[in-house]
Amino acid sequence: MDLHIDPIKARIMIGKMVLVGITRRDRSDNVLGLEQYFGIVLRVNLDEGLVISRGDTGEEMSLPPMLERYEEAEKGEYQLKTTGFVVKDPDYLATWTVYPPVNH
Repeated sequence: MDLHIDPIKARIMIGKMVLVGITRRDRSDNVLGLEQYFGIVLRVNLDEGLVISRGDTGEEMSLPPMLERYEEAEKGEYQLKTTGFVVKDPDYLATWTVYPPVNH
């Protein structure tokens, strides 16, 4: 698989706010948990991925560097289901579904 980051989109995303939703599922597709957070994009590269500074904790988080998966968000208020916190006017939305690793 040839990994490539669009340098123009990466540069545009620096300093922008991303709202992230992660759904964790088991192998039977049952939901095990939901995580939502937001943060400002600090840097984007193949080694670290898309790195944000979380808006609630300041912790740096690495997200997958597949920039095509980050959709421009519509203006408005987004209430996090997990905390009730309201995020106003994020620049991008990203959702991910995580499954346990396959044992061979």
